[in-house]
Amino acid sequence: MRAAPLHVRIGADIAAQIMSGAWKPGHRIPAEHELMAQYDCARMTVSKALSRLAASGLIERRRRAGSFVAAPPLHHAALSIPDIRADIQAHGRRYRLDLLARSERTASAADRAALQIRSGKVLALRCLHSADDAPYALEERLINLGVVPDAAAVDFSAEPPGSWLLGHVPWTEAEHSIAAVGADADTATALKLERGTACLRLERWTWYDAGDTGAPERITWVRQTFPGTAFILSAHFSARGTG
Repeated sequence: MRAAPLHVRIGADIAAQIMSGAWKPGHRIPAEHELMAQYDCARMTVSKALSRLAASGLIERRRRAGSFVAAPPLHHAALSIPDIRADIQAHGRRYRLDLLARSERTASAADRAALQIRSGKVLALRCLHSADDAPYALEERLINLGVVPDAAAVDFSAEPPGSWLLGHVPWTEAEHSIAAVGADADTATALKLERGTACLRLERWTWYDAGDTGAPERITWVRQTFPGTAFILSAHFSARGTG
């Protein structure tokens, strides 16, 4: 197999530092002359690697200042990724988080199918978001620890997983699946509803794709179920889109 071009390998090395959490948002990327010395290459090679990372949204290049890890989120989906805690508090309501279950494990067949990965370790979370002490959303989430190892050390009984991911982990793409469902027995118990009550279920995948630096990295899968009377889905669109 042919080795990847040097600018691709430089970009992949930088992306790995960011995706592992070693380089946080705002971290200054080594200067071009430092990368030239490290990889024994021309400035053009380094510049090409940095330009591709900037185009993917992973870093910001600032004139005369250098390159820095971009602050997430890097891009916005047509339906933005919601921060449940922020949404509740923005409406003047009191937010509470209850962590119902936490498991760090080797990915099962179901985990691999949900995250669309072949193997690895995952963090499985189940939590309840409440507004003014009333159940607002039941959340089931898988985090790919191969991409986000720092998540294993986070106290998700105090920090909502969605809020933490939005603030710490870069992403470039997201996919939503939205459906109306009737509450099954477990969901009805958690949300204090009668079984069969109409709910809105949002399922979402997010990932980071660095283009030619490698295959897309799946970050997280989440399923959030809201009582049908407690949630309004809205989105803003622009006629300037190309789709």
